[in-house]
Amino acid sequence: MRSDPGAIINQISLRNGHPGEGLSHTSFSNDLCPRPLSDNKFKDLSFYVVRDDLLHPVLNGNKARKLDAVMPILQENSVTDVVTCGGCQSAHAAAVAVACSERGIRPHLLLRGEQPEISTGYNLISMLYGDITYIPRSEYAKRDEMLSMHASLVGGQDGSVIWLNDLFKKSIDDYDSAARFLEAKESTYTFSKVGQDLRKVVVISEGSGDVVGLLGVIRLVKCLSENYVIGKEEKVTIVLDAGTGTTAVGLAIGAVCLGLPWKVVAVMLAETIEGYKRREKVLISDFKRICEPKYQASALNGLDDGMVQWVDRIYPRRFGRVKKGEAEMCRHIARQTGILLDPIYTLAAWEHAVCLCRPEAEDRSNVIMLHTGGTLNMFGLAQRYKPHFQV
Repeated sequence: MRSDPGAIINQISLRNGHPGEGLSHTSFSNDLCPRPLSDNKFKDLSFYVVRDDLLHPVLNGNKARKLDAVMPILQENSVTDVVTCGGCQSAHAAAVAVACSERGIRPHLLLRGEQPEISTGYNLISMLYGDITYIPRSEYAKRDEMLSMHASLVGGQDGSVIWLNDLFKKSIDDYDSAARFLEAKESTYTFSKVGQDLRKVVVISEGSGDVVGLLGVIRLVKCLSENYVIGKEEKVTIVLDAGTGTTAVGLAIGAVCLGLPWKVVAVMLAETIEGYKRREKVLISDFKRICEPKYQASALNGLDDGMVQWVDRIYPRRFGRVKKGEAEMCRHIARQTGILLDPIYTLAAWEHAVCLCRPEAEDRSNVIMLHTGGTLNMFGLAQRYKPHFQV
């Protein structure tokens, strides 16, 4: 668990540019020491960025947040091995590999497709930190079966295998509360004695999109709501990109349970709005089952229809595709602000944040973009879309 769940916040100011012209006609500047949100009364065009991309040299963004409560559970239960899966350039798989290796736990990664000719980006990180097995796409389609089978092989005849959600429920039953995973105090845990005992294998689902992944995100909300950061009275709109949607739901749950006047806007990238709403409903239901009254699970009653505002990407496309000019736009933003985005995920949130902070936006409030990390995606994209990255 991170001893400090906070993050650096920058303020991005816009110059030039008009609605409909696109970001290429807009100039940006980055204030590394921004004024308080309460002082920003829309005298200029600006939005804030929570720099979760700076959490860790390679383990950053929403992947680090979702693992924030996962790793203490693994250590408390003396887990020796973790099995998870993802795409060839999976940020989740790489994050699990790094986080586990730092704690003496063996990571086993099942990656979809074929081994690339040149390993780079998140694939390279996964290879350096974890034990990789490439899985044919036909087998990968049956994820649960694939994960269970591989975990059994890792555990061996006398080892034990359990899914993360089941282990989390056991931990909650043992300690009677999920609240300890939300506290910001640094804790000490006993490291796994790898190789000395029978193997204890935990299976983590793709993307770490389970209820336990919400807790690290809620810790972030709790930190941001402190008076010296955003505070509890300031009306804000938080914008982020949505892959599985877990981070967006975690932000919304945290805001509702803490009584914050915050709106969460998630840019849909990988699923239909019906799919995201179904996922949101499941996560809310799961969270209410494990949350104690201290964190006001009752505040979520009647909100099963949803708290997150799911929106389409400004320039829609099939997930994983990069449009002409987007790599250059990321370069444009990086040179002017020092903030690196990627065309698939974080650029989508940046585009929406720009729209929401313009004068013609409805229901204006301070806009905060959560940078969900993923900048190593650029390495893999540069291989797949070579013409887009040629200077």
